[in-house]
Amino acid sequence: MHDIRAVRTDPAGFDASLVRRGLPPVSVSILERDMVRRTAQTALQEKQARRNALSKEIGQGRRAGADTGELEAEATALRSEIEALETRAANLDTAIRQALEVLPNTLDDVVPDGPDETANVMLSQHGARRNFAFTPRQHFDLGEALGMMDFATAAKLAGARFTILQGALARMERALGQFMLDLHTQQHGYTEMIVPSLVNAAAVYGTGSLPKFEEDLFKTTDGRYLIPTAEVPLSNTVAGEILPEKRLPIRLTALTDCYRSEAGSAGRDTRGMLRQHQFRKVELVSIIHPDHSAGEHERMTRAAEMVLEQLGLPYRRMLLSSGDTGFAAARTHDLEVWLPGQQMWREISSCSNTRDFQARRMNARFRGGSDGKTVAFVHTLNGSGVAVGRALIAVMENYQQADGSITVPDALRLYMGGLERITVV
Repeated sequence: MHDIRAVRTDPAGFDASLVRRGLPPVSVSILERDMVRRTAQTALQEKQARRNALSKEIGQGRRAGADTGELEAEATALRSEIEALETRAANLDTAIRQALEVLPNTLDDVVPDGPDETANVMLSQHGARRNFAFTPRQHFDLGEALGMMDFATAAKLAGARFTILQGALARMERALGQFMLDLHTQQHGYTEMIVPSLVNAAAVYGTGSLPKFEEDLFKTTDGRYLIPTAEVPLSNTVAGEILPEKRLPIRLTALTDCYRSEAGSAGRDTRGMLRQHQFRKVELVSIIHPDHSAGEHERMTRAAEMVLEQLGLPYRRMLLSSGDTGFAAARTHDLEVWLPGQQMWREISSCSNTRDFQARRMNARFRGGSDGKTVAFVHTLNGSGVAVGRALIAVMENYQQADGSITVPDALRLYMGGLERITVV
């Protein structure tokens, strides 16, 4: 959510950020409504002041035995005028809020301009891509040949974009999640949480999915939503709170199922488990003092990178362009892992700094400053640490052998009872 004062202070800068995202400028229309609202608010305050003054005059007149009929008639008329102005001011407040709440976050100056992912900038690359002595296969061919990845039965049960894993592949997915949680809690200082998979509309609004992206969500008949990521419940743990500054930073992580309708993805990644309605992800959320959010963004990105490094997976860090940066983010790093079966780099983690954009929607603040009394919005960051299903895909494709077996990475063997290779049973 944007602060209307920021639009008033720098309307040209506000519009420029929207234009960088391919959106039209809106400051003129918003500020026109804001001026009407402020005029109505001023008139309301003047009439309220007159009402208070009349109340005193009427009281004094009655005590003196004077005729207060004319004053009382004015007070009665004022009551109707005040009610009308209150309704008008409230309606204008709602209209301005509705106009602002569908606008994306202001972009960081370092974000490169561009219409989409083609303008993303590679910041670094880690790990050498393996040279195969055979043509590497994609994960779905490997999984089906092993008899451990079943798309047909999943489709019979739930439709397209679902997968059943079994045997050693199911255990490897579980191992990946546990490995990531242990890494983030033991080495990176995150606190593990188990959170609801169903949340209310206020929580989804707080992180930015409502009202603009409701079609991407699964909604229950009682008005709750299945979480698209644990970012939603983790971030909203501080909604409506004023935290003491000493509690910051707060770093939270959770392994959850995530649910997405994949609206607008028809025809994309229809084979395999790259783009699913239900998948697992380890989420990282940081709630930070504004002075430290830029440094926290780097810290969070490195935490996600260490997952890939310990798994021995080649990856690269990308800075997303203006046209590819998500709605709530001011700046985003994507980590892309190399998939030899596809011969492509694919996103496996996004780490975003939303600054105070989500905090304003959640009304999440802290009290600090030199006097200990200053109240300001926190900054929030979120990132994948990482997507478990995509990590499974990456391990399968990068560790595949010519006979179709999968070598288990060293980092996972403890979690898999010492198993070194997945083969057809």
